[in-house]
Amino acid sequence: MIRINHVSKSYDGGATLAVKDISLDVRSGEIFGLLGHNGAGKSTLLNMIVGVLVPTEGSVEIDGEDMAAAPLAAKRRLSFVGDSPDHLLRLKGHEFLRFIGDLYEVPTEVRAERIERLAATFGMAGELDNQLQSYSHGMRQKMMVMGALLPNPDNWILDEPMTGLDPTAAWQLKQSMREHADAGKTVLFSTHVLDVAEKVVDRVGVISHGELLFVGTIDEMREHFHSDGSLEEMFLELTGDASPLADLDGAEEVR
Repeated sequence: MIRINHVSKSYDGGATLAVKDISLDVRSGEIFGLLGHNGAGKSTLLNMIVGVLVPTEGSVEIDGEDMAAAPLAAKRRLSFVGDSPDHLLRLKGHEFLRFIGDLYEVPTEVRAERIERLAATFGMAGELDNQLQSYSHGMRQKMMVMGALLPNPDNWILDEPMTGLDPTAAWQLKQSMREHADAGKTVLFSTHVLDVAEKVVDRVGVISHGELLFVGTIDEMREHFHSDGSLEEMFLELTGDASPLADLDGAEEVR
């Protein structure tokens, strides 16, 4: 489980507030979609959750481990697919995966079986002897996903994970997310592609200008808007005028 306690992030001595007092629990066994326009604060929030950025205020716990007080213990409870796949490009595919396996202390025999399975699943079996810098953007993204799944983390966090993936890989990623959650683990991902989110999430959080406006199921959102419309239509209404949210009924949280 991921617990976010009154987290804020400011820059320029407090003049720029990128994330504003967000509190949120992402439960074990669910896929949670963090929705927002580009620049809404999604990546900033995720980078604080995984320990890349330090919150200006508040705290983050990963399965009860405080990210500030015990960063290594907390980070061992998660894996992260960031918004760019351009990392360690001089490594070959199998070297990159071995590096990830070493970091998470995945046993050699377990590692070999998982790499073989993941490479077959994502169509990368014939590419692991090539350097990542020779890969297309989509192939690099597949490698980041494979690296994140290799340690079989209890908490899987992904920032815009569908970007650059071909339809087959995107479908397989959604299947992997569902299987991960159904195994009692946690999946948190950000996206601005709302039709994708609508098909895979258990709950959503809508973020705009660094503030969390809504947390709940899509059915709860529909109940509030008295609408059978798409998630996209409700999202646009929600982010276009936040004032009606003051009296929101049925949702878990409003910020």
